[in-house]
Amino acid sequence: MEFIKDIAALEALYGKPGAPALRKVAHRLTPLYRKWIMASRLCVLSTVGPEGVDGSPRGDDGPVVLELDAGTLAMPDWRGNNRLDSLRNIVRDPHVSLMFMVPGSNNVVRLNGMARLTTDEGLRARFEKNGKLPATVIVIEIAEIYTQCARALMRARTWSSGDETADLPTVGEILAEASEGEEGGARYDQEWGARAAKTMW
Repeated sequence: MEFIKDIAALEALYGKPGAPALRKVAHRLTPLYRKWIMASRLCVLSTVGPEGVDGSPRGDDGPVVLELDAGTLAMPDWRGNNRLDSLRNIVRDPHVSLMFMVPGSNNVVRLNGMARLTTDEGLRARFEKNGKLPATVIVIEIAEIYTQCARALMRARTWSSGDETADLPTVGEILAEASEGEEGGARYDQEWGARAAKTMW
């Protein structure tokens, strides 16, 4: 199997991007990009570090990020599994990419930038929910924002194909397989809902 090894060969294969693909890029929040991002309750945060890359879903019951100014966003780090993969990466390499999605739309808005972590009390307090605060907040300086072609979500029928989870393994089953039965199983799945409800924020 042969692999493409240089940019010239890659560009020769695909050709040049059209003008709209280049002109849609903004370097700060514009009114319409702001409206789109503030409608998103779900995004994927991608980071890179010495061990490799990480893609982490981030969700909230309102906008998944807060605008600090036209060039800066803030994202609370709510309780998760404490692996801290994304946060470890950000501490060591600030480059991040976010992919914002809105249910029903096949379009995606992508954002690239630089991120830092803070425990600033005033900023953390802006995300207070039910008396709880995030342990840290990710502050993201925007480098570029642009829309993603809708074809990928259209091909996948992301919002129109209905529930396709019937034959999927549960997390408990996956965990039991990975740990050779030492963790997970049916009990893990049965107790998960109650655990999640108590630690949502």
